[in-house]
Amino acid sequence: MTLSEEAQERLADLVELQPTKNAELQERWGLESGSEVHQYLESELKDYYYRDDNSLIRATSEAADLVDVEPGVVDDEEEGAPSAIRVPELQRQVFSVVAGPDEESESVVSVLQKLRAEYDVDPEAEDVRSALQALRRKGVVEVVYRTVPTFKLAVERDEVEVSVSE
Repeated sequence: MTLSEEAQERLADLVELQPTKNAELQERWGLESGSEVHQYLESELKDYYYRDDNSLIRATSEAADLVDVEPGVVDDEEEGAPSAIRVPELQRQVFSVVAGPDEESESVVSVLQKLRAEYDVDPEAEDVRSALQALRRKGVVEVVYRTVPTFKLAVERDEVEVSVSE
């Protein structure tokens, strides 16, 4: 199966963002709805993706071989936690400031305040929440449910190599 240039670019996005959800691909690809993402995946990339047990979208190993992109997650065989992740800049910043695994978990607002102080950026709270959830799907952040959902690292910061995607 020969892929169009657009399909190759979108496959590269899928490899880079995995594990991901329709909404994340919708935003990256500029589509109107999650069902448009699903239709595109089924019509153009059917042989190159699958959904895992949590319904997250993942690229096949063949897909990763087809595109010259580092996978979003490099699994560590021994512990199951990733040894490397490739993420957008905001997720890299969030990873660097969110509470460590031995610290008390913190709210989205707390992480947002740390981002403002550390990086002089002012993202929307919803963007910070999305970044935390994306890092959770990658297995490097965990959610602790208290009055509101709170977050902390699931792994030691220095155990994961973080690189920034375009």
